[in-house]
Amino acid sequence: MTEAPRDHGGGLDAAIAQYGGDRADWLDLSTGINPQPYPAPELSPYAWTALPDKAAQDRLITAARAFWNVPAEAEVVAAPGASALIARLPMLAERPGAYIPTPTYNEHRAAFDAHAPGAASDDNAPSHVYVHPNNPDGRLWPAMVMGKAPLTIIDESFCDVAPDDSHIALTARPGVVVLKSFGKFWGMAGLRLGFAIGHPDTLRPAHGPSLPEMLGPWAVSGPALEIGATALEDQAWAAATRARLAQDALRLDAIMSMAGAHALGGTDLFRLFDVEDAAHWQDRLAKAHIWSRTFPYAGSWLRLGMPTPEGWAQLGQAIA
Repeated sequence: MTEAPRDHGGGLDAAIAQYGGDRADWLDLSTGINPQPYPAPELSPYAWTALPDKAAQDRLITAARAFWNVPAEAEVVAAPGASALIARLPMLAERPGAYIPTPTYNEHRAAFDAHAPGAASDDNAPSHVYVHPNNPDGRLWPAMVMGKAPLTIIDESFCDVAPDDSHIALTARPGVVVLKSFGKFWGMAGLRLGFAIGHPDTLRPAHGPSLPEMLGPWAVSGPALEIGATALEDQAWAAATRARLAQDALRLDAIMSMAGAHALGGTDLFRLFDVEDAAHWQDRLAKAHIWSRTFPYAGSWLRLGMPTPEGWAQLGQAIA
């Protein structure tokens, strides 16, 4: 039996099939991926031909610790994308069931339900999950709500645009895991690289397999190890990118406001708008080969990522 796909951004191939055009004609604003990715460095030949070695893995973890100011007490586990971690994190809990405030990214609920269907999901559940900033509205969760459950997962996939808001310091104590995604801020989602950061007692529980054991050996590819380490070591690029994205977010809000949309929130990687009829807006933009994100639970919500440098004109013409 084939399960229905969960609601996500992306899926540009389906949009092309419906509205025509070539991929190069389209502006994909349906995700929150940085449209100006990190310039990939030249890779050593061994990145492609050899199994990833310990030195490359250690370099990546060292770069991650420095970039995110990871507490000395916490462990950093790299994985082939944050999604691979989300699917495994429920197995770190001693008991099934998770409280996940909605609306939010739907893969966390899917992961807990797959692990233990029908388990408790109110705020007394043994696991709590907070997407911080939240997707799609950009809500920031205060530290005071964190750590009240035996296992608290804080998904910071979009937090690299606002590092001062990170709750990474909480990983110094057992019971808290912070997720980081490389694909969003660095704009390299296809590389598949993500990180779980938490106390060793949490990532390596006595009641079951450790997170590294679940992922297996060589979880991160050689190219991802090299590119990830180089990017995380480049603080100057990160600072310049944050400044650019902040300006782009203001520009997008202004353009959409002039077109009658009302900004509801978001981050500097995506913005959420109230447009009364989101399906109509998505259809209108798609006819101009611009793909957007709508939500089945909110018919007036439209989410847009940041355009490419050349994409601003295309967006402006579509909504003029």
